[in-house]
Amino acid sequence: MTASPRGTTPTTPQTPRFGIPERLARRMSMPEQHEYLRKKVSRRSALIGSIATAGAAGGVGVLAGSASTAEAGTHTLVTAGATATVDGSLVAPFGRHLAFGADPKTQMRISWQVPFAVKRPYVRVGLRPWELSRKIEAEVRPLHTPSLSRKLPAVDQYYLHAALDGLRPGTTYYYGVGHEGFDPADASRLSTIGSFRTAPAKAEKFVFTAFGDQGVSYHALANDQLILGQNPSFHLHAGDLCYADSSGHGKESDTYDARVWDQFLAQTESVAASVPWMVTTGNHDMEAWYSPNGYGGQSARWSLPENGPDPSLAPGVYSFVYGNVGVIALDANDVSYEIPANTGYTDGKQAAWLDKRLGQLRSQQGIDFIVVFFHHCAYSTSTHASDGGVRDAWVGLFEKHQVDLVINGHNHVYERTDAIKGGEVGRPLPIGATTDSTRDGIVYVTAGGAGKDLYGFGLGVQDSYEGHVHDHDHIVTFHWTKLRLPDPDTVEWSRVRYTGFSFLAVEAEPGSRPKLKVTALAESGERIDAFEVVRGRSAG
Repeated sequence: MTASPRGTTPTTPQTPRFGIPERLARRMSMPEQHEYLRKKVSRRSALIGSIATAGAAGGVGVLAGSASTAEAGTHTLVTAGATATVDGSLVAPFGRHLAFGADPKTQMRISWQVPFAVKRPYVRVGLRPWELSRKIEAEVRPLHTPSLSRKLPAVDQYYLHAALDGLRPGTTYYYGVGHEGFDPADASRLSTIGSFRTAPAKAEKFVFTAFGDQGVSYHALANDQLILGQNPSFHLHAGDLCYADSSGHGKESDTYDARVWDQFLAQTESVAASVPWMVTTGNHDMEAWYSPNGYGGQSARWSLPENGPDPSLAPGVYSFVYGNVGVIALDANDVSYEIPANTGYTDGKQAAWLDKRLGQLRSQQGIDFIVVFFHHCAYSTSTHASDGGVRDAWVGLFEKHQVDLVINGHNHVYERTDAIKGGEVGRPLPIGATTDSTRDGIVYVTAGGAGKDLYGFGLGVQDSYEGHVHDHDHIVTFHWTKLRLPDPDTVEWSRVRYTGFSFLAVEAEPGSRPKLKVTALAESGERIDAFEVVRGRSAG
């Protein structure tokens, strides 16, 4: 990140790069200014150069690789680095983060950040760290944030992305990110080399991890290091990533500091440089200064599978298959009754896509389990409680297609339900027990203790976790209604509650008796919950 000259006043922000006529700027909101600039940058980039797709490299197994293509008018591929003003040898990349493409067996997306504009950014990749024979050009997605107050300067950030396609399944690759003046293959740069492994061609046992509501803190970093110890094949982040928007209302009046993203990506790199970091959007990720729908920043920073209902409209909605597990990411901002900034923005497209995609995954040979993750809670008794919009829009579809596990954030605690069917307890699920999702219903996990300040539970409601079980026959809570009002509930499904920093580790086991072994770990490494999910056989 580099700070631009300070703007004049909060209501008259500095004219952004490439310029908006002053009279026009006065009549525009900040998202409208962002949209204007994106289109202007796109026209300018058409004159600079076009996306180059490189051919295959002998022996490396990368059949095709290029800068990640994006929808017209959204991002800029700068092939000549025309805006670079700093000697590239003095600029070190940071904030590397991986993500799968739509097919984790053959696709990986590598993203990173540089503090200044650089010339000719690229990725080197190979099968050995000392033989990075394949060189792939990177796409530059510059992001400009105007001065939003006298205390905050305007900010220019430079995010870079490269797509690797045609990879070999079940193969470890090594990579380095660089630009003119900074070659990761140089002997002095070998410490910057990272690695990743593609999904296997055939299902085998693997682990993935999950949490939400991370932010930048000691606890967030501690959780990241514990996650590394699980050796996960990928990580699911259920939204509210870094809290650069600390208000979380999705409005231009929110408090926002774009520089927090620099801290977050630097913090996350220790894991995300080797573990695909699969994210979706929370309410604090609606950054109203970037269009459309406050997701322009999300699209600049992340390269996610583009197989959802409309990647340009909803970048946090997608799916992928790893081994015997189908995974779906959803954007609950679209259906939330509690926080209405983006409610209904897909006009039903997301729900229609979800219904279709769940049906496809459930009928696909080799998929035993379906896991869905998103931000706002369908079932929780903590501070934000349950969102009736999520229940009305999606829970019926989850039950129709027999989803096996739902992972949420939003509430900064760990809470796990019994198996729920038709809004009621389908089967009690004490710690250590097993549930059959075809018979008992769906388990919902709130894993919002990734690192942000913790919440709690209601008056008189005790934590209840492994070694400290305090069951309640019922808990008084509420859910949000269409009128944005809390409607009281008395529920029996809250089985495990933990007010502490934590995350999920899920082991998927294929074979004749497939199972999901779900474990929740505290920041200390202590196990606080464990249960198993099976399908179509006796559950004890």
